[in-house]
Amino acid sequence: MNEIRAITTFIRAAALGSLRKAAIDQGISPQAASQAVMQLENSLGIRLFHRTTRKLSLTQEGQRFLDSVKPGIELVTGAYAAARRSTEIIEGPLKVSAPRALGLSLFHTYFMAFCDAYPEVQLDVQLEDRFTDLVGDRADVGFRGGALPSEGAIARHLLPIQMIVCAAPSYIERHGAPASIEELALHSCTGYRTANTGKIAPWEFRVNDELVYQDVTPRFCTNDIEGEAQAVLDGLGIGQLGSFTAAEPIRSGRLIPLLVQHVTDHEGIYMYYGQRTELPLRVRTFIDFMVKHLAGNRRFFLEPAELRALALPRDGNALLLMKNTRDNV
Repeated sequence: MNEIRAITTFIRAAALGSLRKAAIDQGISPQAASQAVMQLENSLGIRLFHRTTRKLSLTQEGQRFLDSVKPGIELVTGAYAAARRSTEIIEGPLKVSAPRALGLSLFHTYFMAFCDAYPEVQLDVQLEDRFTDLVGDRADVGFRGGALPSEGAIARHLLPIQMIVCAAPSYIERHGAPASIEELALHSCTGYRTANTGKIAPWEFRVNDELVYQDVTPRFCTNDIEGEAQAVLDGLGIGQLGSFTAAEPIRSGRLIPLLVQHVTDHEGIYMYYGQRTELPLRVRTFIDFMVKHLAGNRRFFLEPAELRALALPRDGNALLLMKNTRDNV
């Protein structure tokens, strides 16, 4: 850095024809400017300037050195200024990674809102169901649904994921509803095929404060969360859906939650990123924006009391419930 400062002082002195003017331009003392140039000359083993009490001019060696070094220094100082500017101005490229399963249903609206609010940021969203290595993939911010990320990144919990068994009113009218986990075997079910393993994800239940997993044989399965949710909405079968997908149709009456006493919420949706003190302003702004709009957003999950209130009565009187649901719409 000392050599770069010395070369920069030399270039400004050559341009201004004065070490004193170069010192003022660089915000240093005339003595510091003169010493920097002298140390540069000693390091190079050549004389850069002809000096008189009234005039400063380049030697032939000084002119050749100026011609060769100036373009490189301009690149360095330009890059340095751009890097400093990234901490002061919200602009530039921003690469974000999110699971395809969550990208459209959960994040899309807020990604678009961020673009509207900060038009000088070029948002590059990569939707991939595999977990993203921030360093390897050069992503600035990542999102994950599931357990807390364990690798060396800061993780911010945004939302709980409730796994809710639910069905469309049309399915319940035709086939009834299960009163227990065991009765699910008597019904048509949907399934989600995970991207990482290619296997159908088992359904999970909370039973006496323990997590219990049960395999299902689905009538319909897909590797797309939105596709499975649509099948449940169409009345094809009973599904276990994440609350980020199921909350809105449950509130609107298009889905009815079942077996709510067994709902799990041990996993969540996380945003993760590198050390906060080293982040450009555009990245910090994006993180704060997503936290403001998503952290604890009740649009994407249901409080236990609300879930119970919207659930199918455990006495199995489904037809009466369906009638009341239609009458209230």
